[in-house]
Amino acid sequence: MNTASEVLVIIVSSVLAIFLIILIVALAYIIKILKQVRHITDRAENVADSVEAAASAFERTASPLAVLKIIGNIIEQTTRIRNRRK
Repeated sequence: MNTASEVLVIIVSSVLAIFLIILIVALAYIIKILKQVRHITDRAENVADSVEAAASAFERTASPLAVLKIIGNIIEQTTRIRNRRK
């Protein structure tokens, strides 16, 4: 090999080594970010499940509460009418 080709081999190998190091560091950061994203999505799923459970509980209690409210309104109206007649 002559001197020019040896210099080119050294330059190319050093550039490839630098890119390899940069790639390893970037891959480590990407893995760390993906772990954080997974953690965030797990929390979001838990929150969504909690909200869904609360909504279903509210839905189950909303119908009886509405019936009780209607009954309460009827009783209130009848007591008002009775008080007016007296």
